[in-house]
Amino acid sequence: MAYANILVSVDLDGTAPDRIRLAAGLARRFEATLTGAAACKVPAPDYVRDIGEIDDEDPRFEEKARAMLERARALFEQSAEAPLHRDWREALAGPITHLVGQARAADLLVVGRRGVDDAPFGALSVPPGPVLMEAARPILVVPPRTEHLRGARIVVAWKDGLEARRAVSAALPFIREADQVFVASTGEGARYEGAEDVAGHLARHGASVTTHLLRTAVSDSDELLRFALKQEADLIVMGAYGRTRLREWLFGGVTYEMLQRSPLPCLMCH
Repeated sequence: MAYANILVSVDLDGTAPDRIRLAAGLARRFEATLTGAAACKVPAPDYVRDIGEIDDEDPRFEEKARAMLERARALFEQSAEAPLHRDWREALAGPITHLVGQARAADLLVVGRRGVDDAPFGALSVPPGPVLMEAARPILVVPPRTEHLRGARIVVAWKDGLEARRAVSAALPFIREADQVFVASTGEGARYEGAEDVAGHLARHGASVTTHLLRTAVSDSDELLRFALKQEADLIVMGAYGRTRLREWLFGGVTYEMLQRSPLPCLMCH
């Protein structure tokens, strides 16, 4: 597998320039097209008010949305430095719907997550949870203030299942170039099933790889992050496990914790 088109979510939040620069660096490294995507939904008119007032205000809603998209495009062009083959996709639509639609022609999506003390998601922003559930593509979730990713030391969080298998396959372009790969399982020994097989598979792709069973009395996510930081990893590869309920996006256990607080980029598949 190779990355031919990397899709990055562009918004006007303070974390966007670093995210775009990170995605641009990956596009140059893998000789891929970098596609920026942004969307803004025009509010529906308030039919409680006078219809003449609605007719006057609707164009201003659209004008404001288009101005925001123009600012997003300028930010994308400024942050994604040449030489680089670039594309731009914008729409007057919901940001999540637009990004998921554009994912049909992408090999990797790059989205940002919020830090604990960061402002809420803005009008153009896309939270990673819904994209993970809907896009059917590998998602690189980038923490705030991270603008470079080499993938020199990679932790594969292994739990035998479709999600983890897909994540490993999606990460092969990184894994082939990594200095060291750690296949790590947390919790009960049953989760270790297949780890040696996966390590052997990655070794056949040229990776220098070891396997690790992490036993701990603390949470699996805490142990995984502790292990990754101890190994000086700069990328975590893992399956994303979740479900929908009452139109909310709920992830359990390790997935939820990593989306909330991982200091390292996470390449995830659902």
